[in-house]
Amino acid sequence: MAITVWGRDTSANVQKVRWALGELGLGYEHIPLGGKYGGNKSPDYLAMNPNGLVPTLRDGDLILWESHAIVRYLVASYGAGRLWPEDPVIRAECDRWTDWTATTFQPAWIEVFWKFYRTPAGQRDMAVVEKLVAATERCFAIIDGQLGKTRFLAGGGLTYADLVAGIAMFRWTTMGLPLVQTHGNVARWHEELRARPAYREAVEVDYSELAGRVTA
Repeated sequence: MAITVWGRDTSANVQKVRWALGELGLGYEHIPLGGKYGGNKSPDYLAMNPNGLVPTLRDGDLILWESHAIVRYLVASYGAGRLWPEDPVIRAECDRWTDWTATTFQPAWIEVFWKFYRTPAGQRDMAVVEKLVAATERCFAIIDGQLGKTRFLAGGGLTYADLVAGIAMFRWTTMGLPLVQTHGNVARWHEELRARPAYREAVEVDYSELAGRVTA
């Protein structure tokens, strides 16, 4: 059975999965769902993903939700020795950055995205936005420090750690944020990611439909 992915292409979490699939060269069926497409609260979808969120992946008999779990599954199953390092020490590095993205980095930048880009200009509290940007910049400083030592987050090669963290870069650099700092190592990393066709296809997606839209 072919791989199927449910979720709108403007979802950051869906982009992680689609980028992973692209890097792995795996064909799949993409079913737009959620946001303007709706369908994520239908009984059939909730039977697969009781959260009613995206993405959801089906691969054969496996149905899986949670984007980081999906990415780990895909690269472990189809990218061993490449996106999934065989060395457990390097894999521990990947897991550290992947988990940190889930608990610290993504909540920070996503909150900025909601309070700035997805809030109508006349309703923005820029004092709050500036505080949120500062918190996110502290995350970027941590990433920058790592990338001053290694080409990618977990070492010399692209891994799933980069997939889950790197999707942030397109929006962070294109949503028109004021007072954004420049981190040289992060900028270099972003350019390396942008050079990858799978990144451009999955991540550099027009998200302008989300501007000023305060509902999910």
